[in-house]
Amino acid sequence: MSFNKIIIVGNLGRDPELRYTPQGTAVCNFSMATNEKRRDKSGELQDITTWFRVTLWGRQAENASKYLQKGSQVYIEGRLRIDEWTDRDGNSRQTLDVNASDMQFLGGGRQDDYSSGDNEDYDSGNSETARAAASGDSGGDDDIPF
Repeated sequence: MSFNKIIIVGNLGRDPELRYTPQGTAVCNFSMATNEKRRDKSGELQDITTWFRVTLWGRQAENASKYLQKGSQVYIEGRLRIDEWTDRDGNSRQTLDVNASDMQFLGGGRQDDYSSGDNEDYDSGNSETARAAASGDSGGDDDIPF
């Protein structure tokens, strides 16, 4: 038996790009970065950024395109593949590709879409929170003065 699963929490490096296959299946691609701090040999903290190319399919692809934008934080689960290729200058390059199976919005979505009232297809683990935020519902805290 073999197993290939990756979990990434990071930020979009560019706006999602939505396309459709000839059969009508939605496909969404975007780049995503994770950041961590490590000490170098001299003991100074260095920011380490790792980039991933993410592909989502179907309804999740449409939701990503609708609600995410460059800078949005998102949780992605999927399968990791390393794509090796040669650039124009003949240099060998590698790209980390993630075929996503699950996505959860973590915050910072497109506020204009949330406030439009058209969020019945917001499909993530935070859907109740998003719906409450979109409708102005504070979750039952009617006695809070602000």
